[in-house]
Amino acid sequence: MGILSDMRSYCAQQSMESHRHRSEGDAVNKINSFAIASPDEKRSRAFARESVVAGFKAAAIAAVLSAVPVVVACRKIPWAKRNLNHTAQALIISSASISAFFITADKATLESARNNSYYDKTA
Repeated sequence: MGILSDMRSYCAQQSMESHRHRSEGDAVNKINSFAIASPDEKRSRAFARESVVAGFKAAAIAAVLSAVPVVVACRKIPWAKRNLNHTAQALIISSASISAFFITADKATLESARNNSYYDKTA
């Protein structure tokens, strides 16, 4: 009837098959998958991995670059010394790292999607 009933029947089918075919491994799951895989799954996974690595590098750099001024400010500036405890300092540093990770990973993902799109510019 619809997507929900298809998903329900797929889940019921998978649960029955998983009990029957424990020894066959992932062969059953790849054949009867509800989601349709990308035509070039290996390349898609490689691009996703590149995005994660780029995001992790950016997060590490952002953590170092935001930790130094936060710690120095909490030692030297009287207002920061009074009002920013260790939890506040950690939140400032981690928010910078998390935002750098997601922004960079998103940019890398969009760049790989743009490079691999099949848009014909001559038409």
